[in-house]
Amino acid sequence: MSRQAVTVIGLGPMGQAMASALRRADHPVTVWNRTASKAAALVTEGAVLAATPAEAVAANELVILSLTDYAAMYPILEQAGAALAGRVIVNLSSDTPERTREGAAWVTARGARHLTGGVQVPPPQVATPGAATFYSGPEEVLDAHRSTLEVLTSVDFRGADPGLAALYYQLTIDLFWTTLVGYVHMLAVAAPHDISARYLLPYAAPALAGMPYFLEFYGERIDAGDHRGDVDRLSMAEASLDHVVHTTRAAGVDPTLPAAVLDLVRRGVAAGHGSDSISSLMTVFRRPAS
Repeated sequence: MSRQAVTVIGLGPMGQAMASALRRADHPVTVWNRTASKAAALVTEGAVLAATPAEAVAANELVILSLTDYAAMYPILEQAGAALAGRVIVNLSSDTPERTREGAAWVTARGARHLTGGVQVPPPQVATPGAATFYSGPEEVLDAHRSTLEVLTSVDFRGADPGLAALYYQLTIDLFWTTLVGYVHMLAVAAPHDISARYLLPYAAPALAGMPYFLEFYGERIDAGDHRGDVDRLSMAEASLDHVVHTTRAAGVDPTLPAAVLDLVRRGVAAGHGSDSISSLMTVFRRPAS
């Protein structure tokens, strides 16, 4: 059975991983990148390097974009001109919900159809079990190309609004970056004490492995507007974070990160939530800082 031909534009780590996965699944692949040398390995795998964006778009109905952001899309696709008509543009570039809606409208106005995507895994995990991508846009368009897109990751459809996939992606990436930066900060504080990342891993990993319990516990209470301090209190968090800030300073490490969290907690206490749960910070986040 012949496989659907696909164009991949943008050959950073994610674009290369996706194009390579498609080739391994025997899909004919056309690629284009501003720096053509990045396509060398893919060409060895059997991909076709297009000379121009217009040639790349004209080659196939399904066109996957893997760019820095949506702003990078316009100067590339403008070169495609009339070739855009009838194409399906799957934009997997990261951006805000508002900008993805604007980009979808721009693509649609030129006779193409647009799907927004938010990939939930790093490049090495493309085409591996558990990998998933948020999609939004016309569901019938997604369904028509689902089998091809599922070569890359599973499909998680969020709705017709083109901004929804971007919104879900930014929500999860918010959690990802804040958690990862917290991990790096922990290692920075440990280093002056000659405690290595390798030594801390058996302690850090279980701490994060326990997070699903807290996510479910606090999530249910936040949805219910229940911030009672029967399990934890914001005043306890204030004292604990104060200790973290002092420990950080004593290690000669920048305390900006824990100090910012401490400031949020203190604002919650000042607003009368000292005896409430940490979930009461929802009220602080929703109120601009003075």
